[in-house]
Amino acid sequence: MTTSIWFWIAFHVGVFVAIGIDLLTFRRRGRELSMAAAARRSLLWVVISLAFNAVVWRVKGPHHGLDFLTGYLIEYSLSMDNIFVFVLIFTHFRVPPRAQHRVLVWGIIGALIMRGTMILFGIALVRRFHFVLYIFGLFLLITAARMLFGKDPMLDFRETRVMRFCRRILPITSEFHNQDFKVRVDGRWMLTPLALTMIVIEVTDLAFAVDSIPAIFAITQDPFIVYTSNICAILGLRSLYFLLAGLMNRFIYLRTGLALVLGFVGLKMITAEFLPFPRIISLAIIILILGVTIWLSMLKTKNSAASEHQK
Repeated sequence: MTTSIWFWIAFHVGVFVAIGIDLLTFRRRGRELSMAAAARRSLLWVVISLAFNAVVWRVKGPHHGLDFLTGYLIEYSLSMDNIFVFVLIFTHFRVPPRAQHRVLVWGIIGALIMRGTMILFGIALVRRFHFVLYIFGLFLLITAARMLFGKDPMLDFRETRVMRFCRRILPITSEFHNQDFKVRVDGRWMLTPLALTMIVIEVTDLAFAVDSIPAIFAITQDPFIVYTSNICAILGLRSLYFLLAGLMNRFIYLRTGLALVLGFVGLKMITAEFLPFPRIISLAIIILILGVTIWLSMLKTKNSAASEHQK
């Protein structure tokens, strides 16, 4: 079923209107998001995404509606793992909280372009060479094994190739200048550390997209569903960051849950032609895995959280 061009246009208009409203309201606040405000905005983004899911269900049918919901859930849960790395990046560069919001907003716009390009290329590749799905499935199994059994090393951004390359070829100031990405110093335009932070965020998101986009190909190869579920999940990432940044030490089993989800999706992709899973069963399995691992995480860290609250 081909998606109307007007549906594509309407979705992008809605995305940019939503981003514009979010930016405007944040600027009027005059301060960084509190945890309560971040929780309300995160809930609002989820409601908006589910409302769009209802439109997809109505216009394109129940099968596409379930595909969108499953893809959205996978991408949204994987974005929680992204947050841990974003915390490391902002901590390393000592980015002020208000400036973090601006970096994340521009990161969303960059993600629209990068992920859109990757999705279109991936779908064209799958349609031309069907066996690529098996490669994607194997890649997801390897990624799941690395998340499940490998260590999660702390990142040293000073030693990455991206950092060395940027510092070598780009003029970068040593200090922040409010929330500006560039500043004029002695008659010469220079990038600020905030711009360097945004470059690292974009490269990091590209690395995450390599893992997350193949996962949704196990659910559907419909370009509209793959793209919109990705973007809806990313739109809620900023508010989710401010909500969960201080709570990441409580999600101790989250990576285990994400690894199990990626492993299941990889197996589903490889065995799709021989052992197809009904859409509703796939969705139920993913919800069960994530629900159990998050519940166990909160239960395990309940006492430590209570101790920190008393302090």
